[in-house]
Amino acid sequence: NEIRMQFRREKKAGPTVSLQETIDAGKEDSALTLSDLLQDSACMEENVEQKDDAQRLRTLIETLPARERQLVMLRYGLAGQPPLTQLETAQLLGISRSYVSRLETHALQLLRQKWTR
Repeated sequence: NEIRMQFRREKKAGPTVSLQETIDAGKEDSALTLSDLLQDSACMEENVEQKDDAQRLRTLIETLPARERQLVMLRYGLAGQPPLTQLETAQLLGISRSYVSRLETHALQLLRQKWTR
């Protein structure tokens, strides 16, 4: 009787699956396990924090004066394009490389101040 009850419980619960069980990914050299697909809560929290920080930084960049905002966007590739060097940024904006350096330093100082408030 007890054995039947145990069989019924197992049948209700479904089969036991190991987290080390491999999943067919199509290629033999890239077999994944179930544990590879699960994220731990610390990793998810980090992702949420990173997204929050990125959004906050974008908002702070929008508060910069126009020229510094454009410079930061170009230098760090925030406008959907690759980051530019100071020289490339200077040529694009029609200013000297040393002026780009000064503007960038000032913009980063402003962002740092606003970030810590």
